[in-house]
Amino acid sequence: MFIQTESTPNPATLKFLPGQTVLEVGTADFPSADTADSSPLAQRIFAISGITGVFFGSDFVTVTKSDTTEWDHVKPAILGAIMEHYQSGQPALTTDSQPSAGHAAHEGEDSEIVDQIKELLDTRVRPAVAQDGGDITFHGFDRGIVYLHMQGACAGCPSSTLTLKMGIENLLRHYIPEVLEVRPVAA
Repeated sequence: MFIQTESTPNPATLKFLPGQTVLEVGTADFPSADTADSSPLAQRIFAISGITGVFFGSDFVTVTKSDTTEWDHVKPAILGAIMEHYQSGQPALTTDSQPSAGHAAHEGEDSEIVDQIKELLDTRVRPAVAQDGGDITFHGFDRGIVYLHMQGACAGCPSSTLTLKMGIENLLRHYIPEVLEVRPVAA
């Protein structure tokens, strides 16, 4: 098994590509070891000292380290944990847990606008963000403000504010005049 790694715009996060499917559908975000009960793979990675976050996409695993941890020290252990996991035959997520489909539900008078926002996110934003090892999902829409949840490499990325304001906000405002601003929300 050959696992490739790619850097991300977030220097604290690396993207690992095992060459196999990680999740059939959706994504899974583990912002701390306490949240990894449903994932044997995330538990293996969190067992490595200095790991602060794990995120799964369809064909990648994004790992975030603490500021005091060096990649040279943890990268070999992460590669070993991923390889061990795939050799074990265990699933990335246990059967009682479901990957996140992404967007929060939204009911009410703005439902047409929200559907347009989700469509643009799914077709224009999320594929590009997945290339960088993360995900951005719809959280809410209130009085012209779109609230988005950032996961994986996007969470805590130094360039995420620029991505939100200059990229996503401009895109949404161009296609949907009702959108006035885009803001991130905490997990």
